[in-house]
Order: sequence, then structure tokens, then C-alpha cells
Amino acid sequence: MAEPGRGSEDPNDLDPMTAGGRPSCSGLTTKELQKNLKLAKLNERPVRLLFEIPSSRVVEQLLNKHVVYQIVVMRSGSFDSCRVSVERRYNDFFQLHRKLLEEFNEELEDVLLPRKLLTGNFNPESILERRLALQDYLAKLFATRCVRHSAHFSEFFTEHEQKQAHVLLRAGQFTAALELLQTVLEIQEKLLPWQKSTLTVPALSAIAVCYRDLDEPEQAFSAAQRALPPVRRYGLKHYRAALLELLVDLGYQLGRPVAQLQDELTALRNGERGEVCFQSLKEVVIHKFI
Repeated sequence: MAEPGRGSEDPNDLDPMTAGGRPSCSGLTTKELQKNLKLAKLNERPVRLLFEIPSSRVVEQLLNKHVVYQIVVMRSGSFDSCRVSVERRYNDFFQLHRKLLEEFNEELEDVLLPRKLLTGNFNPESILERRLALQDYLAKLFATRCVRHSAHFSEFFTEHEQKQAHVLLRAGQFTAALELLQTVLEIQEKLLPWQKSTLTVPALSAIAVCYRDLDEPEQAFSAAQRALPPVRRYGLKHYRAALLELLVDLGYQLGRPVAQLQDELTALRNGERGEVCFQSLKEVVIHKFI
């Protein structure tokens, strides 16, 4: 008999098709092995981006009328509970395509931007057709390796919101700026497998500034901490000094150990010998988009 509290060690007590609760390869047919291999491959699908344009709206201004399209960005191949979206006009797609053609003309021979409509721009059927065409266009862009690694591609989804957030930040409207910056950060994090790891540094730095000015030091410290590793790795000197200075100040305020951060900041300042103009993180952030 097996000892109390232990499972039986008699091989005859196990299912002949299993060993330790796992299917035995020797007991599987070739067809079953192939099926299991196919399932394993499905479970290891590479992460990629999906773009949906589920809706659009007509914007009427004093001397202008145009359609804006809602673009939802999400990851496939992994569980993604965060569906983040931005709005773009056809002209934004046109400007993106122009920039990409300047850099990757040959690679985009088969990727065509839907043509601008001369009439019927605001017809519901035309808008629906345009939505589907632009969604397909984004999918084709992402399928082009050089494009999905291009800064133009990431800027298309974030630059407008990032500039708007910095206008709000300079105006002292930190809560409104934070809302836009969080959207920017969420999209950038989805893009990171194909973009430089420094992509999120400006957004995280701006978020840290907003939280600090809103007197929320924990959130400010956390955002600055997240920005520091890629800044260190890729030698972004202006950001590094400013982030370290902010982290040291907030660390003292929060009672965190900051001796190593202080030593790093001192060594950086001594090592540069006046080559770097040391600005506060807020100054660095504001000058980024002036």
C-alpha cells in the first residue's frame, strides 16, 4: 500500500495513455501527434497587431466639414483586454503614406492608399466603404516589415495626442494631459516589439511631470522609474540626468532608498564636465514638442 499522504507509485495504477497525468507519446497515433503539434503551434502564435475601424463621424466646423475614423489598436496572439483607440482624418492617412513612400517607395509598390473621393464624401455607404478600405490599408502596412519598424508608423498613432497633451501640460492642465498621455503610452506599449525601446520615454517622462505637479509622488516616481532603464541603456543624457534628479527628490519625499540614484547622478554630472546642460524633467519634456 502507498504511504498515507502519498500517491501510489505502482505504474499499473496509472492510465495506460498517461504518465504523471500527461499523454504518453508512445500511446498516440501519428494523426493524434500531428493534431497535438498543431494545437501547440496555435498556442504559441506570434504576437501581432490588429487594427479595426469600427466607427466614424462627420465633424462640421465653421468653414470645414470632414470625416474622422476611430482606429482601435489591439494585440493578437496573446490576451489583450485593453482596446485603445484614436481618431484620424483621411488627410492623416494621406500624410502617413506620403512619408512612407519617401522612405520605402519600392517596398510599398503593392500597398495602395484608398483614393480620395471627389464626390459623395459624406454618403453613409461611401463612408462605410472607406472605413473598410482604410482598415485593410493599415493591415497591409503592418504586414510590411520595414513599415512596422518605422518611426512614421508609430507617430501616426500617437503624435497628435502627444502634442496636444504637451500643450495642456504647458497650460497647467495636468489631469487632461494625463488622459491623453495614457492613451499614447498604451499604444506605444503595443508597438514596442517592433519599435525602439526608447519609444515610451517621452510619454513616461511627461506622465511623471504631470503626477508630480498634481502632488501624486507615488505615481510620479513609478513613471520615472519605468523610463530610466531604456534611457540608461541608450545614453539619453538629458533625460537621464533629469529623471535621476526627479527620482532622488521624490525618493526623499517618499522615504525610499536613493543613495545609489544620488551617486549615479553625481557621477553623471562629474563625468560630463559641463557638456550636458542639466534641465529639470519638466523643462526637458516641454522642449521636446516646442
